Amino acid sequence: MYAALWRALPGPTWMKALEALALLAAVLWLLFTIVFPAVAVHLPWMDVAV
Repeated sequence: MYAALWRALPGPTWMKALEALALLAAVLWLLFTIVFPAVAVHLPWMDVAV
């Protein structure tokens, strides 16, 4: 899978590395801003009673 992504990215090796880092940053941003907050509401440890 990673090899196919690497081959799909255009440019020389240094540019592919920058593009891969940009894609990783975009995925992490998407996870932390949209996915994780939406899922956190449904997690069991949010209903803590002492």
